[in-house]
Amino acid sequence: MNSRRVKLTFPPDLIREPVIAQLVRRFDVVPNIRRADVKEDVGWLVCEIEGDEPALDAALGWMAEAGVDIDYLEHPLEG
Repeated sequence: MNSRRVKLTFPPDLIREPVIAQLVRRFDVVPNIRRADVKEDVGWLVCEIEGDEPALDAALGWMAEAGVDIDYLEHPLEG
């Protein structure tokens, strides 16, 4: 199983949408949320998403198309 470390930033129109739940159902990936902050106008979370390579590519592509800003993180996630 592969993983990607990412910071996901959600615009206001996606704050109340179940994006992470849809991600799990549609692409059979497992997010491990390490940090998050959600407010009325913006939300972000740092997570490691695990799955097979095609599923990871599809899941991250789907989120980007939906309007989620994705920053790929190189360092290991802690805490």
